[in-house]
Amino acid sequence: MKTRDTSLVLLLGACNIAWAQDASVELDTLNIQAEYQQPSGISLDQPIKTGSRLGLTARETPASVSISDRSVIEERGAKDTQEVINGMTGINASANPGYGGFVAYRGFTQNQITQLFNGINLGYSSASRPVDSWMIDRVELIGGPSTFLYGAGAVGGSINYISKLANREQQLFEGRLRYGSFDESEVSLGVNQALGGVNAKHFLRLDYSRGQSNGYIDRNERETNSFAISLLSDLTPDLSHTLAVEHPEDRDESPYWGSPVLDTGSRTMKIDKSRRFENYNSADGRYEQRVRWVRSIVDYQLGSDTSLQNTLYNYDAQRDYRNLESYRYTSDNSQVVRSGAYMQRHEQQLLGNRLELTHGTSLFGLGSQWAVGVDYSLMKQALYPTGGTFSEAVDPKVFDPGSFYDVSGMGGGYRKQRGHEITTRALFLENRLSLTDRLSLLTGLRYDHLQMEVTNYGAVSATSPAFFKRSWEPLSGRIGLMYELSPDANLYLQYSTSADLPAGALASATYSNVGLFDLSKGEQWEVGSKFDFIDGRGSATIALYQIVRRDFAVRDSVNPNLTVQAGQQTSRGIEVAGKFQLTPKLLAEANYAYVEAEYDEFNEAVGGASVSREGNNPINIPDSVANLWLTYSLTPDWYFGVDSRYVASVYANNANTIKAPSYTLFGAFARYRVDDNTSITARVRNLTDEVYAKQAYGSQYYMGAPRSVDVALDMRF
Repeated sequence: MKTRDTSLVLLLGACNIAWAQDASVELDTLNIQAEYQQPSGISLDQPIKTGSRLGLTARETPASVSISDRSVIEERGAKDTQEVINGMTGINASANPGYGGFVAYRGFTQNQITQLFNGINLGYSSASRPVDSWMIDRVELIGGPSTFLYGAGAVGGSINYISKLANREQQLFEGRLRYGSFDESEVSLGVNQALGGVNAKHFLRLDYSRGQSNGYIDRNERETNSFAISLLSDLTPDLSHTLAVEHPEDRDESPYWGSPVLDTGSRTMKIDKSRRFENYNSADGRYEQRVRWVRSIVDYQLGSDTSLQNTLYNYDAQRDYRNLESYRYTSDNSQVVRSGAYMQRHEQQLLGNRLELTHGTSLFGLGSQWAVGVDYSLMKQALYPTGGTFSEAVDPKVFDPGSFYDVSGMGGGYRKQRGHEITTRALFLENRLSLTDRLSLLTGLRYDHLQMEVTNYGAVSATSPAFFKRSWEPLSGRIGLMYELSPDANLYLQYSTSADLPAGALASATYSNVGLFDLSKGEQWEVGSKFDFIDGRGSATIALYQIVRRDFAVRDSVNPNLTVQAGQQTSRGIEVAGKFQLTPKLLAEANYAYVEAEYDEFNEAVGGASVSREGNNPINIPDSVANLWLTYSLTPDWYFGVDSRYVASVYANNANTIKAPSYTLFGAFARYRVDDNTSITARVRNLTDEVYAKQAYGSQYYMGAPRSVDVALDMRF
């Protein structure tokens, strides 16, 4: 990938790595014993950047918010960001090559869930592939529309992946060695070092992570390499600057695209378990991604209640695909038909700057906090799609996977088809007003000016002009009330709105997607509570919500050849999360989400006719998702834990005629602390070797990993 001009950037939010110890003391011949308290994913008093720009804690934010910080990521053994978010309330994520960072949440998927990196919106779900968890300090989640914070999109919610950065710790070394089933290995190192001794004003952090695996699917080998460096400089007592560079890469050889389902006449999808690990892709199929982030972070404390932040950032990525993507059984289930030869390249660059000011003051004699700012970004993406006509029936027991380049038309290399350029200019404002000692009002507003220009380098037609451009000016916001019942419990009510494309994403949308349409509109009502109980031994959150998305693209009810802006979807649900220290040694944590998502108005073309799907459920939306963890400290050095995850069945088509079955996964771990700096963890995943679909589409489903075992050595000095 050629080198491009690089600019610098700023990270929104410093991160904490907390290693908590709950000391219990026995006064018996001065013998002191320390009990280790397991990290928890429910922490109401941590500041959360993703729910507000005002530095509010999760407890103070009038929305459903979740945090998985570094200690939780390590405790649960999450290998990448996908595993991190699957432990968060209501999330169901997978990452087959074609769908990148697929997330289902609150009844919505794909580009209706905004995935941010350090508060930066890439505007394209395929850019949100999982990142090695070693590089991440924390992940934050906010439920429901949050366009007023991050721009167009985010009907269902926003997920923010926050990287590790240099901090003012004098010296730190941490590392991990991990090896497990399918020859899966990880080598990760991190160093934070003060430059200049005790009175240092500069702090350097380096992180490196390398992962390899032969894959649980035949012939699917994977390799990841991630490198990050950041330098924090205290220029004056009130002014600091952080320069951060990250370079993750990942490569899949002969990627797994899914397993064909048997033709049984049943509504429930089923695969041939004897061919469970078969790979029907070509021998030289490939997915590759190379990314470079550069960020410059300036923090200036103008006064005790006033601060200024500036974020200048550059993102540069190239993603390459060449695969046979589609497989189905013949009617007698004797052969598998391979098709869907497709080659693609994405070249994506994003250059932007965000300036924001926070200020504490009084308004009408009431305490008030403000955040105001401006956003500017320029995104460019070039697409090189090439499809080939290919169909081959093979005996699934024995076949030659062949070469992708043997497919007719695939030997000519990448051919540029479209170029996208999206300019975003935005103004945003947020306020928290303390109406009384217990009641506060939170408001937020954002104005965006979006301009999109698309150049077509392929064949020109009425629906694919040589060039077109569109502009939109959405206004979105949130208003919320937070009432403190006691210092340990509150109630909140909020209303928020969103705006997003009627179909597709700005980085890849065609004239048919957006050429004649306005933006879709979304709105949410949410009520909830966050509270501690039994003298702080437990904490819990509960939220009830309704989201309505209107005016997205559907087929015309009369003419299926026309697309009109008339769709509507409603999602209603409840989310509950909690933790409880059952005994000084035993911690229980759980979350559960239920959503009822259905189309109020939706038509699609079937066999040349327009068919209504009113009342049907969207694809790949489970109505229930639940997680449970039990962790037990047997001695100060031995810890044990079990976990389970339940995901309800999902439909694989808009007609709701086929579905992937529900599944439940179990896991267990044992950890031994060799000393204060070293621990060894053995972990079993999918303990019962469940066969399950993480995602379903058409005639195939994307199977999750079978039972696996790994052992990890963690060090921290």
